[in-house]
Amino acid sequence: MNPPIKILGIAGSLRNQSYNRAALRAAAALVPQGATLETFALDDIPAFNQDHEQALPDAVVKLKDAVRGADAILFVTPEYNYSIPGVLKNAIDWASRPHGENAWAGRTAAIMGVSVGTFGSARAQYHLRQVLVALGMPTVNLPEVMIGNAGERFDTKGMLADQKTESLINKLLGSLVTLTRQVQSTNKT
Repeated sequence: MNPPIKILGIAGSLRNQSYNRAALRAAAALVPQGATLETFALDDIPAFNQDHEQALPDAVVKLKDAVRGADAILFVTPEYNYSIPGVLKNAIDWASRPHGENAWAGRTAAIMGVSVGTFGSARAQYHLRQVLVALGMPTVNLPEVMIGNAGERFDTKGMLADQKTESLINKLLGSLVTLTRQVQSTNKT
């Protein structure tokens, strides 16, 4: 029997009522059998400063420990100015430093995102994929989960209320578990 795949979920938004945080909560309820999902909030991560990478701030140590304790990462990203938010890129940079201590390396990843517009953070997701290549993270290609028109997909309490979107998130998580098991199997040989 395979041990459960440990997924770490990270939303690239600090806003309490964020649709992306709501989507991450929904994903936690949709995790397939054989996997677990814990979340990590980026609220306390300071701005990256290379002067401090030899003595990492406590919040960054916690982030790197959480990443290292996971088999896979679920990134949930909003889109700001056609790209990923600074808070998410900042966390990615911290956990990849100092040189030679990239906590992301070898972990698999999946990406999804929410926007109030029709594109569902598509441009940010494609930009994030570029960043993940540099980190050495095999990433799920399909399905793409780009949740547009957020006001129609979530209820007034921030709960996902769209079965099609639930189904896509479930498929994404299933694909992430499958990819992770494939990578783990390859790494054992």
